[in-house]
Amino acid sequence: MRADAQRNATKLRAAAAELFGERGLQVSLKEIARRAGVSHGTLYNLFGTREALIDEVVADLAAASLDEAAQAALACADPWEGFAGYVYRVCELQAVDPALGDVLNRRFPDASRLMSVCDRTFAAAAAIIDRAQRAGALRTDFTGEDLVLFLASHAPLARATATSQAWRRSVAFMLDGLRATAAHPLPAEPLPSDHMNHVLAGLTTTPRVEYGPPTNPNSTHN
Repeated sequence: MRADAQRNATKLRAAAAELFGERGLQVSLKEIARRAGVSHGTLYNLFGTREALIDEVVADLAAASLDEAAQAALACADPWEGFAGYVYRVCELQAVDPALGDVLNRRFPDASRLMSVCDRTFAAAAAIIDRAQRAGALRTDFTGEDLVLFLASHAPLARATATSQAWRRSVAFMLDGLRATAAHPLPAEPLPSDHMNHVLAGLTTTPRVEYGPPTNPNSTHN
């Protein structure tokens, strides 16, 4: 890669990291290019797609945060405290980092590295749930899919109440209902895992503003 292209790529990664952290992964690519001080065509020439940029900028950071939360939960001596602490920590990440809400919603399935992070997070969450259930602390009918759907639907609330931290009330109510001693028969069957992605896609209410590459990219190349 030429030196000028490397400089532009560095500027684009930095701008994307800032805007993804401020507004989530749906932020306009045109705005990322504008903040980086390069043309829209340059962004497409260097990264090609939104998903490629997301993989480059977000995947490793998301993996580090979510892996740390899971490791702390599994290392906790009390399985219930480990589970509850994990839920609180992920919800806190959603409150302070809008991109995390979009990661857990699996909004960008073509971002292959990010989807690998999601898969690993789901497997870790399943292990945390199983540990708490085997200890007799967590109701046995709670599934990994239930947790993913709660986290996905909770993300907008966490973001909207990040300053007041009112989201913690919602999490506390939910956790109290998940204790084994509070369990009552549920009115519906758990969501099948193969249907979960379809449901998550339907939870996305913010329209994605996408711009295609310029008709003549060479005319706007920086």
